[in-house]
Amino acid sequence: MIPAQFEYLAPATVEEALAALAEHGDEAKIIAGGQSLLPVLRMRLNAPEFIIDIGRIEALRGIREDGDALVIGAMTTHADVGSNALVAQHALLITKAVEHLADAQVRHRGTFGGALAHADPAGDLGAPALALGAQFVIASGGGSRTVAAEDFFDDLFTTAIGEGEILTEVRIPKHTGWGAHYEKFVRVAHQWPIVAVAATVKADGGTISEARIGLTNMGSTPLRATAVEQALVGQPATDDAVRRAAAAAAEGTNPPSDLNGDSDYRKHLATVLTRRAVLAAAGV
Repeated sequence: MIPAQFEYLAPATVEEALAALAEHGDEAKIIAGGQSLLPVLRMRLNAPEFIIDIGRIEALRGIREDGDALVIGAMTTHADVGSNALVAQHALLITKAVEHLADAQVRHRGTFGGALAHADPAGDLGAPALALGAQFVIASGGGSRTVAAEDFFDDLFTTAIGEGEILTEVRIPKHTGWGAHYEKFVRVAHQWPIVAVAATVKADGGTISEARIGLTNMGSTPLRATAVEQALVGQPATDDAVRRAAAAAAEGTNPPSDLNGDSDYRKHLATVLTRRAVLAAAGV
């Protein structure tokens, strides 16, 4: 289907983009890489009068260090994130997740910030960002504010980004030396995950000292498996110990039921995939 007619705007700066948003309000939509918005436009699920393309704003691209954090510009492509040495060194979980994100064509066009702002609970980046304690920098005409990951994802396709605001960058605390793994369960290649688990683990002498685990498609937002995280601390990185801790992976979750599996099936998957992800992250 062909999208409804709209006027195309291509600002060169964040300030110009914010001004366009302020002028056109609800009649405008931001487009980043277009991998989420274009299908919506084609199906005419949304018909904005103005499309504001932020793809030409160079200030929104790039990856840099800032003290104890990595800063990833919202318009940085998945391909650039996935191949970046700083990300692999300090936030390996992001690298692992990007490896499983869609196909090469999408990774070269889609953007890190765009995917997170879309907030699909089956998206591959929300759970890793949540597990790593990411912070989201959101700009508006009045300045910028920073929102923690646990407060960023509000509900299905809904985030803390308000009207007239733009996500400009994502700050990720460094987890240098931590092992990481993203375990994704799909029926066919490049599919949205039925369930996925993002795990990053710090192990000392074969004992797990810290663990952070995010769950994909186990609710209307990405979720932390905090019960598992707590149960893993001080445990040996063995199959038996991790299996016992992973049994709590589905606590507090509310996964959907659909053609790919019902809620109980997903809860079972979460325990299995959590065990696999933690063991892989711990190098077992």
